[in-house]
Amino acid sequence: MSRTIRHRRRALTAAAVALTAASAIPFVVTAQADAAASHPAAARAAAQHEGRARVSPAYDLPGDRVYPEGIAADPVSGDLYIGSYTTGAVYKATPGRRTAEVFLPAGTDGRTTANGLKVDRSGRLWVTDSTAGVAVYDLRSRALIARFDVTGSAKSFVNDLAITPDGTAYLTDSYRSVLYRVTPRQLAWAAAHGRRAELTTAYDLTGPIGPHPADAATLNGIVADRSGRYLLTADMTAGTLYRVDLGSGAVRRVALHGGDVRHGDGLELRGDTLWVAHNVTNTISRWRLFDDGASARVERKVTDKALQIPTTLVRSHGRTLVVRSQFDKGGPMGPGVPQTPFTVAVVNGI
Repeated sequence: MSRTIRHRRRALTAAAVALTAASAIPFVVTAQADAAASHPAAARAAAQHEGRARVSPAYDLPGDRVYPEGIAADPVSGDLYIGSYTTGAVYKATPGRRTAEVFLPAGTDGRTTANGLKVDRSGRLWVTDSTAGVAVYDLRSRALIARFDVTGSAKSFVNDLAITPDGTAYLTDSYRSVLYRVTPRQLAWAAAHGRRAELTTAYDLTGPIGPHPADAATLNGIVADRSGRYLLTADMTAGTLYRVDLGSGAVRRVALHGGDVRHGDGLELRGDTLWVAHNVTNTISRWRLFDDGASARVERKVTDKALQIPTTLVRSHGRTLVVRSQFDKGGPMGPGVPQTPFTVAVVNGI
């Protein structure tokens, strides 16, 4: 990789997580202070749900430049798959074993980064590459099944994905503010015709999101409800949450009570409970959904530096497992030295 490409990737990453070493923390503090001053009642309500949690390492990730970003749980085996943002490697963590193993080495199939990950019901691992699109692998053979690439000249950042019960995958683009879609039929076609296909836009949220700075990251985390009726996706810069009705295509802003999802990176949805990983504020929040996902109220929120810039989380076997990216320690956010080994943590109390 050339020095120019490395510098370009570093700049793109910093924008995509809505922060830089020089400006991110002042913005966080200012935004929170302004919100408290403008909405004292909301601030008091949020404060009532503040709590403490116990954060402890669950899995170690081998390597000194991992900077993990995404995580997925296999619903059958309970195995976890974790992606490295800086190398594109994917690790496999097995319950009962402290150290994860390399599942897909760095640079596999030309991939140099791994963001969102998901395991579908057919035993396939989906791995997004922010610079290219998404790759789909067979979990048993580790073979590449298909790749879907983002096209066009507009700046793009393919970030996270969710899979509905019918096997359709939806992906967020943080710069284009759109959701891409890959159906089971499209996956089968790509697998049978050279393994390469284009990502197609399913929903354009630029209208609902409204005007925003051209270089601001918008859509990030995304989840699907268990019935396949709707998607929820977070605008990490504005702190808003959107509901996309998969039947009608209607997009509406979710009414949030007691807080917002600013810096919301990864999302996890189980029933009517939504968890949000807020990256630069080292926060995990838990929400209760109402009105078929049209409104949500914060139930609990924990903030702890031990979360080490949490980028996403997953619920597995009753545990909340959080990816500790350490992006601020010599990674995409700026200079420094990370604590090694990089880890996935279990967080109790949330």
